[in-house]
Amino acid sequence: MSNPNLWKWVFFNAFVLALLLFDLGVLRRKSHDVKLKEALGWSAFWISLAFIFCGGIWHYNGSQRALEFLTGYLVEYSLSVDNIFVFILIFTYFRVLPEYRHKVLFWGIMGALVMRAIMIYAGVALIQRFEWIIYVFGAFLLFTGIKMAWHKDDEIHPGDNPVVKLFKKIMPVTPEYHGNHFFVLKEGKRYATPLFIVLLVIETSDLIFAVDSIPAIIGISRDPFIVYTSNVFAILGLRSLYFALAGIMGLFHYLKFALAFILSFVGVKMLLSHTAFKIPIGWSLVIILSALVISILASLKWPLPEEETSLDEAVDMMDDTEQLELPEDVRRQISSDE
Repeated sequence: MSNPNLWKWVFFNAFVLALLLFDLGVLRRKSHDVKLKEALGWSAFWISLAFIFCGGIWHYNGSQRALEFLTGYLVEYSLSVDNIFVFILIFTYFRVLPEYRHKVLFWGIMGALVMRAIMIYAGVALIQRFEWIIYVFGAFLLFTGIKMAWHKDDEIHPGDNPVVKLFKKIMPVTPEYHGNHFFVLKEGKRYATPLFIVLLVIETSDLIFAVDSIPAIIGISRDPFIVYTSNVFAILGLRSLYFALAGIMGLFHYLKFALAFILSFVGVKMLLSHTAFKIPIGWSLVIILSALVISILASLKWPLPEEETSLDEAVDMMDDTEQLELPEDVRRQISSDE
């Protein structure tokens, strides 16, 4: 790696780290419930920052790299909606108060940045060394997209997470929350709190999503810096996107089919990458953006029947109550592990 490239990576990561530390240490020193207006403001900030960065890429690296970044960012940001759906279920299942969710998402995203950097580096290195792997990634994304479109959502049981079960064999967990603390001292012994368990579930859920999203972004660009930065900007906007969309997720019920189409489309794009039918990056951007717009408009025009229970109603009920005890199955697991 030449010096200009090395400093490019160092500067970008230092900038992102400074933003995150400023967010946690200055803007979020006190836990509070993030309201819609604040969430929309932060969403606009992160999206604007991504577009400014895209403009910088256009200026220094040309239109091709800028379009790759923009397309990759759009793919990753749209796939984040699936993450948000699962995050809502996890927070509701563990009955986490709204004012503590930002801290969990913050540290969850810090872990996601590290995990995805490793996965991106490994994925790009594999394709550069073994070109045929791109066909494996393409077939995997095509299969995943078809499965997402036709497979009903399975009920999620966060308490059965194997990582959580393994962790509880290593460190005891308190049966109750202790504010926004991940760890507490009781009688000279360190305990993890259920809030740290929630963080572990969030991290493992994101790792599972990365298995789909990393091949998708590699299908857009082979430049490691473009792949990494577009992924990072999408992840940085995930927290504010969660708080902005948590209450209205039920409105966009056709979005799942757009995400399934996007994964399948990128899979086909990878499979055709070495043929005469190679899809230009400009067309990819238009097709992906069109799929998202059509799914959103269709969701608004043909809403779900009112008798169907919506996710946002469950979230509203949770937000209006005080923090309750952990679900009985989780309390039983903690007690039995101790």
